[in-house]
Amino acid sequence: MPKDDDPSQWFGSTVQPQSRASFAASLSESYLGADVTIPVHVWRGRREGPTVCVTAAVHGDEINGAGAIRQIIKEPPFEIVAGTLVLVPVVNILGFERHTRYLPDRRDLNRSFPGSKTGSLASRIAASFFTQITKRCDFGIDLHTAAVRRTNFPNVRADMTDERVASFARAFGAGLIVSAKGPKGSLRNAACDAGCATLILEAGEVWKVEPGVVEYAVRGIVNCLKHLEMVEGKPEEPPYRIEVDATKWIRATRGGFLEFHVAPGDTVEKDDPLATNTDLTGAELNIIKAPHNGIILGMTTIPSVAPGDPVFHLAFPRKSALRKMERIVGGLDNDSLHERMREGLASSVLITIPESDA
Repeated sequence: MPKDDDPSQWFGSTVQPQSRASFAASLSESYLGADVTIPVHVWRGRREGPTVCVTAAVHGDEINGAGAIRQIIKEPPFEIVAGTLVLVPVVNILGFERHTRYLPDRRDLNRSFPGSKTGSLASRIAASFFTQITKRCDFGIDLHTAAVRRTNFPNVRADMTDERVASFARAFGAGLIVSAKGPKGSLRNAACDAGCATLILEAGEVWKVEPGVVEYAVRGIVNCLKHLEMVEGKPEEPPYRIEVDATKWIRATRGGFLEFHVAPGDTVEKDDPLATNTDLTGAELNIIKAPHNGIILGMTTIPSVAPGDPVFHLAFPRKSALRKMERIVGGLDNDSLHERMREGLASSVLITIPESDA
């Protein structure tokens, strides 16, 4: 059920049904004492309904989501018929301006929620955002990318043990869902605790607005709004859906220069070669292999590694689910969103067929 807050009142102004308004929400003050504000766009339908917030750039360098939200604001792909949609293209505006993940106090905003009015800069900004926006919402979609020097194949992360969150997450239409509550202090974790059922999308790289990721994010947002009957129509079902709760980073055991053999979104079998580690002349040092059957959720985009560096992020679904996914993906057209995403993300790295498979 929608929260008790009046959905027409935002930042001291009234937003009437069937109207849209943009605001500059104040979160803190700069070193010069000027207001630090973020852009917020509010869009209301003609009927009552839930309030949904879509956020991006909680990590200031993760801007794929900002591109997706900007597209929705500039070229709306739908009409809101019920409820209220709150769009926040950049939450961590101080990190965004500096092209960095963190705030000027070197803290991670996404480990600072719900925050404190009397805490650090990060904690105060988190508290201000959480009070003014998150606590007023029924559902949340938080858009992220991989960290610097990595890329992620699109996957939704949500607490699938919570029925309300799980239903919302499945509606997004992602092929891959990773079940987890999220780290303590993350916006997702704190929002869910406050009654705002929130999922995150992980897709793509930092410092980029990638067309495929934007398309994937916009499609998922539209699906969620249709699920809540805020937008007319039925959600688009993905060609496959796999839900997992087991993932693992595969790390380099030796330093060297990697030759990649897989791309984000690929399925692999136990002992498949993921990358060959060589010296700079190409002499083989060792081969990084898959520890189990799985899916490449994400990977590094920088081939030079030191011992212990994370190289591949794998998810481990049931064998039957993996085989079903492989059959379905094998029948997809090359212009399907799945294949275009795989090809687009793989363009960031050089991928070769291992000699043993040639």
